[in-house]
Amino acid sequence: MKIIHLANHAQCIGNGIVNVMIDLACTQARAGHDVTVASAGGGFETLLARYGVRHVLLPQLPKPSRVAGMVAGFRRLVAQYDPDVVHAHMMTGALIARVSVLRRRYVLITTVHNEFQRSATLMGVGDHVVAVSAAVAVAMERRGIPNARLSVVRNGTVGTPRFADTPVPVGPQLAHPCIVTVAGMNERKGIADLLHAFALLRESVPEAVLYLVGDGPDRAAMEALAGQLGVAERVRFEGFVTDPRAYLAQADVFVLASHNEPAGLVLCEARELGRAIVATRVDGNPEMLDGGEAGLLVPARNPAALAQAIGHLLTERAAHAALTARAPLKLERFSVQRVTNGYMSIYERTLASCQPRRFASIATRGMAASDTVTQSTTI
Repeated sequence: MKIIHLANHAQCIGNGIVNVMIDLACTQARAGHDVTVASAGGGFETLLARYGVRHVLLPQLPKPSRVAGMVAGFRRLVAQYDPDVVHAHMMTGALIARVSVLRRRYVLITTVHNEFQRSATLMGVGDHVVAVSAAVAVAMERRGIPNARLSVVRNGTVGTPRFADTPVPVGPQLAHPCIVTVAGMNERKGIADLLHAFALLRESVPEAVLYLVGDGPDRAAMEALAGQLGVAERVRFEGFVTDPRAYLAQADVFVLASHNEPAGLVLCEARELGRAIVATRVDGNPEMLDGGEAGLLVPARNPAALAQAIGHLLTERAAHAALTARAPLKLERFSVQRVTNGYMSIYERTLASCQPRRFASIATRGMAASDTVTQSTTI
């Protein structure tokens, strides 16, 4: 099958959407499919090439001034590679793929990664829409996406090509007892809630250390908040880390305090390393933690509940041991291969139901013969 994935970029910056796309593209190529990623490029291009995935530069920005160029570039891309499937992971790519070619020979698959964004409704332009958790699917149905055009392929990271044959880093060595989060420094990730919870926790576990792994627009504000709460000396702002597994592997408790979290990849990564997990009961978090069997779930925006759950795991050895034992169970459902199989099945069903190639036109064939795209050249 010939597949084109569309995303804004291919940067290795901790973006879950991009990570899912990279895993999927590499695994599809490994299975023998002809796979292209079209984006503004980034550090993942080397990994894509290693797996035989073609990368083509196609900047995708939601700016009216760029529309004509994006449409022309996408048409040239389609003319050269004549895909069976175009899979859009972000809104701009989805709209380009929908409007650029009038008589499509491909089906358009869209994945809703961030349902909480208002623009997520526009992902409904796909011939088939994929939600990354059942919670996201329910939300998209409420937005008017018919159930017949909607499927769930839950995110998973077990066996990711991004860390293939790469051992867990041995450093840095963390102080204990330690609480770790791996998240962007922004309001949605609940970093302020976690800092407030940590301040409350200091009363019962004064020796605890909090490691915040990630970067983002609110980092300075969060550093200031740590000072205001009087916990700055016990909080470590580590910044973005390309491979955070060293932090995950040493965490006494891993926390994800998000206000919105469609299907956080990091929960799967923490489970794979056998961590005791506390997460907010929002969106796809319960699904990623088997309804609470593989981690404690607490209300969002509730520092007191968060502090109580973390403190329970840090002070009750039996509860901590039981949770770390359950965390890595049943992880086969979160394998990258399972994710890939799910998407391939959706591709096949959508191609069969839409039969786009029966609409092939003379104009399309002529364009393919006269208009070419060079790999890694901006189009």
